Amino acid sequence: MHLHIFQHVPFEGPAEIARWAALHGHTISTTHFHRGEAIPPQHDYDWLIVLGGPMGVADEARHPWLVAERGFIAEAVAAGKTILGVCLGAQLIARALGAAVKKNPCKEIGWFPIRRDPALAGSFLGEVFPAEIEVFHWHGDTFDLPPGAIPVAASAACRNQGFILDERVVGFQFHLETRPEAAASLLEHCRADLEEAPTVQSAGEIMADPARFEAINRVLHDVLTRLASRTSPS
Repeated sequence: MHLHIFQHVPFEGPAEIARWAALHGHTISTTHFHRGEAIPPQHDYDWLIVLGGPMGVADEARHPWLVAERGFIAEAVAAGKTILGVCLGAQLIARALGAAVKKNPCKEIGWFPIRRDPALAGSFLGEVFPAEIEVFHWHGDTFDLPPGAIPVAASAACRNQGFILDERVVGFQFHLETRPEAAASLLEHCRADLEEAPTVQSAGEIMADPARFEAINRVLHDVLTRLASRTSPS
């Protein structure tokens, strides 16, 4: 299978997603929007992955490519593509499908638990997430659920932590792909986000336990493998 990745900044890449793809013999191409690269035709890939970034979905004046990206995502959904969005990526999918994206009541940065939504039980990811799991967060915005989507989970700080639509379009507000070096890169470039707040951890707290990254990466592999089983190569 061929995965195409939308990357928005140089310091927020596919991380463990790339390792999973290599382990399973899948190929990857990338549109680096921060380099001004072009979007490919819809027929050039099997699976679209939309990564995170520090910008918001409404920052179109500063990042005009957001308009084309959102339109492409809507076309990919209509074309029946498999799509995974992470953080900003999930927000872009939600917006492309007509859902609101807005400021969350607070920033959520660091390791905090999410609680599985009961509606997830009947989906193809129903057995992936336990009733509660600690995941990595780095966001200040949130989204409403797209029409017809199944909610994935909630946290104490953020009601909508993910969604599934048509068993092939998945958005996660949280990060399962983050490895220690990826978190260190975020801390280097976005340290100003670490304000004093109950839902924002310090750099030391974020990097304290490498086993946390290994745990979320295992869940990611399960998610990606299940999504791959539902994806037909072009």
